Amino acid sequence: MIGRISAAWARIELTLAAALAVSVTLLILLNVFTRSMGAALYWVDELAIYAMAWMTFLGASAALHNGQTVVVTALTDPLPPALAKIAAKVVDVLVVVFALFMVWFCWRWYSPLELARFGFDTEAFQGATFNFIYGEPTTTLGVPKYWVWMVMWAFALGATLHGFANLLGQGRKPEAKT
Repeated sequence: MIGRISAAWARIELTLAAALAVSVTLLILLNVFTRSMGAALYWVDELAIYAMAWMTFLGASAALHNGQTVVVTALTDPLPPALAKIAAKVVDVLVVVFALFMVWFCWRWYSPLELARFGFDTEAFQGATFNFIYGEPTTTLGVPKYWVWMVMWAFALGATLHGFANLLGQGRKPEAKT
């Protein structure tokens, strides 16, 4: 079941990443056009950067599911098949550990329980914790940055899901090269 959930989540991630790639292209074209007309829209640059960041994190998470991440095989290629399988499992464990640390760091960063303890009053939360995540707006868009940074949650949770699926042998692995 975890393999099916991982596959469905990876399809969603790739669909969103593809839509964001198109939006980055369109935003850059809009930027070129408006600048050539002498009426630059400065928020377009920032939005394109955020779209690119989201696209990258979503694509990276989906790549974990699809077994399409960058790998260095200089150490594993000379190993006998049994040891190579063990090394692959060690890598899967490390991915899961990394992803769980990411979830933990996001939890610490966003501090949802602390925010709730202050009645979702962001100013009281900031004053008590010196955590200004909920008070910082984007430069030109004026959107609270914590919405932009939510991609870290999406990546951490997706990587955890895909990592567990791979660890349990239910994720897709890259085809072996012959």
